[in-house]
Amino acid sequence: MQLPRLDPATPHLADVGPSLLAAMGVAGFDLRIPLPADIAGACLLLVDGLGAELLDTYAEDAPVLAGLRASTLQVGFPSTTAAGLAAVGTACQSGEHGMVGMSFRLPDIGVINALRWRPHPWGIDLRDDAVPEAVQPRATVFERAAATGVAVSVISGAQFTGSGLTRAVLRGGRYIGVHALGDLAAAVCNAIADRGFCYEYHADLDLVGHLHGPGSEPWRLQLRQVDRLVESIVEELPGGGLLAVVADHGMVTIGDAESVDIDAIESLHEGVHAIGGEVRARHIYTRAGAHEDVLVIWREILGDRAWVVSRDEAVSAGWFGQRVADHVRPRIGDVIAAARGSAGMLRRAVEPAESALLGQHGSLTDAELRVPLILAFG
Repeated sequence: MQLPRLDPATPHLADVGPSLLAAMGVAGFDLRIPLPADIAGACLLLVDGLGAELLDTYAEDAPVLAGLRASTLQVGFPSTTAAGLAAVGTACQSGEHGMVGMSFRLPDIGVINALRWRPHPWGIDLRDDAVPEAVQPRATVFERAAATGVAVSVISGAQFTGSGLTRAVLRGGRYIGVHALGDLAAAVCNAIADRGFCYEYHADLDLVGHLHGPGSEPWRLQLRQVDRLVESIVEELPGGGLLAVVADHGMVTIGDAESVDIDAIESLHEGVHAIGGEVRARHIYTRAGAHEDVLVIWREILGDRAWVVSRDEAVSAGWFGQRVADHVRPRIGDVIAAARGSAGMLRRAVEPAESALLGQHGSLTDAELRVPLILAFG
């Protein structure tokens, strides 16, 4: 079985932050992506769910974004928010930062939902038992930049202030909690005008894509709002300012005929201790001695709907980057299933809300892996 691999010639989402800081002349950061060297202040705006294929297809709804499109990035595996935000925050891929899915197993804790920082699919807050700074101990880009004297800010929804994921991968900057688009745009403009470095997160395009499907009328209308947000920031960019717009993943619409309900197929649970990940990228944690049998069963039942591989095969194929840290390896499933085409691996009993969503992501298709790099200079 020929497995998909990341393109070594395509820059990674993890390369953007260090490149912006290097362009600002901040010591300790490498210019991984070519940029001018006279940047006075910069913002990295992450639009959740804005895939490169989607932007290209619906460019007429986003003329500003399309007109500023510079190149294409890849986000790595899994192509999901927890991993994407961690790539931005740590400047490394999932095998090093350890956010290997929306949900994954932590030794002595169990399967944790990285977005909610609770047991998956439900449970109490785990910030005391799974301390975010210990789950992801690498110094963040924001910590490193702030240590050099740069004014660093993290601008995101007020509801994410102090969340487990925020503490794990976005710590180090002054957190500015915002409530609306105008609030967000003003905070960005102020940060750049003060010759600082800021990271900004916008979630609504991803939300609408999940609910209505990417490319749907509500999604296209939401894309227009994102375009206007970017336009408003670009209009206020001071001389020497730089806005870089990226995304954490793209998205596909799930097909019912291609999808499988894991909870309805008893044999998919034979030898299985726990299941993590999400609809398009599953981690399967097996019972002692059951690994080979589970691998055979999942391959047989899913067939050409997914790439089903062992942990070692996925690591060897570079799915999690060139290096997988020792403490990260147990978080990866003993068996991994990555969906092909428009297939989904649903769990309608255990994950009813997630399984009902039309738009999904997480796997290794170009629609999910490739995101735009959009640059605007003041």
